[in-house]
Amino acid sequence: IFTSKTWTAAATIGLHNQRISAQTVRNRLRESHLHARRLQRGLNLTGVRRNRPNAHIRWRLALWRGVLFMDESRFSPYRADDKRRVWRRVGERFADVSVVDGVAHGGGGVLVWAGVCYGQRTQVHFIDGILNAQRYRDEILRPIVVPFIHDHHLMLQHDNHGPMLQGSPAYSPIEHVWDALDRRIRQRVPVSANIQQLHTAIEVEWTNIPQATINNLINS
Repeated sequence: IFTSKTWTAAATIGLHNQRISAQTVRNRLRESHLHARRLQRGLNLTGVRRNRPNAHIRWRLALWRGVLFMDESRFSPYRADDKRRVWRRVGERFADVSVVDGVAHGGGGVLVWAGVCYGQRTQVHFIDGILNAQRYRDEILRPIVVPFIHDHHLMLQHDNHGPMLQGSPAYSPIEHVWDALDRRIRQRVPVSANIQQLHTAIEVEWTNIPQATINNLINS
């Protein structure tokens, strides 16, 4: 419901033909367990997208196991989201224990491409600069994807770039694989302090993700 409580109050006539207040609207909403929250961002569900789940819902597991899910993801040696929290007293905002070293522009990062399927995964490919259509074709599709799908007899699904596979889901298992890779990278001791160390960590931890983890994500 996107109508504000103030507008609702102004447009509503209460008992005895009297206007109601915005507070009254708020109270009635709370009594119905409705609370104001930020909107959740998501896909714009066009008619095609709404019908798309019906196309794959009858797929057997064996068909999903024959799909190559591929995507790109960006990794940084530093946490740029600043989601960490600290318990502190009033007046300790700038105390040493409450301040984390800042890094200009997030400290840089790397863009990585990879693909996963049941029982297999591609190599990771690091993308320097802007990935346009020609580079995607020459650096990823032709040398990596085409031989891989031919060798393993797979179909394609590329996340967030329109389906190469009819009836593909809105979100693919590789998103969760990226999350698993990110956790493994940040749990390394010592943590990656620069881009070169991050490259190494990504390559090592990508191969260390158990294939059973990837298989379970595809099965789900």
